[in-house]
Amino acid sequence: MRPPLNVLVADDNPVVRAGLRALLGGRAGIAVVAEASDGREALREALRTRPHVILLDVRMPPHDGLTALPHLARLAPVLMLTHSRDPETVEEALRRGAGGYLVHGEFTTDELLRVVREVGEGRARFTATASEVLLRSLRATAATVSIPPQDDDPASRAQPHVTECGLSVREVEVMDLIATGLNNRQIAATCFITEKTVKNHVNRIFAKLHTTTRAEAIASWLGTRPTR
Repeated sequence: MRPPLNVLVADDNPVVRAGLRALLGGRAGIAVVAEASDGREALREALRTRPHVILLDVRMPPHDGLTALPHLARLAPVLMLTHSRDPETVEEALRRGAGGYLVHGEFTTDELLRVVREVGEGRARFTATASEVLLRSLRATAATVSIPPQDDDPASRAQPHVTECGLSVREVEVMDLIATGLNNRQIAATCFITEKTVKNHVNRIFAKLHTTTRAEAIASWLGTRPTR
C-alpha cells in the first residue's frame, strides 16, 4: 500500500486552512501534516514535517508566501493556491520556484485533489488565469529573442525558440501547450497526434532543455530556471 501524500497548508485565513484540511485530509492517500499562517511559519513547519507538497498562499502578512517560496521550493514541490490573479505575481511565483498556480474559483474539488497529486509527482498545473499569463510571457519572450538572419525562411523567423533552444517547430508547439498545464492526452488531441508521439516530443524537449520534470521545463522555457 502506498504511503500517504503528506501536505502542508499555508494560508493566513484560518477558515481556508480548516476547509483545505477537511477537504484533503478526508481523502484516501492524502494527509495534511501541518498548517501555517505565514511564510516564516510555513518554512518552520516544512523543515519539521518534510511534506511531499506545500499549498501556499501569496499574501500572508507579516511574512508573505512569495518571500518564503524559494526556500520552500528547495524542500518540496510548491503549489500556489491563492486569489491573486495579478500577472506579475504569477510570473514572480514561477520565477521563485512554484510548481503550479491555482486561482480560487477556477477549479473544482476533484480538480484540486488531482492537481495536488500531480504536483507531488513533479507535474506542473495551472488554472486558466495562470495559463494565460504564461502564454503571454512566452510570446513576449519569443518576440524579444534576437536571432541571426538565416536566409529567408519564414518558419525560422516565426519560431525564435527553435534557434535559441534547439527545439523543432512541433516541439515548440508542444512546449507551449505544456506551459499551459495540458497533459499528454490533451496535447495529443490539440495537435491531432497520438499520445505516444507526444511522449516522444516531451522526452526530446526535456533532453534539449536539460530538465527532468514539466515544472523544470516550463521554468527553463521562460528563462527562469536557476543555472546548476
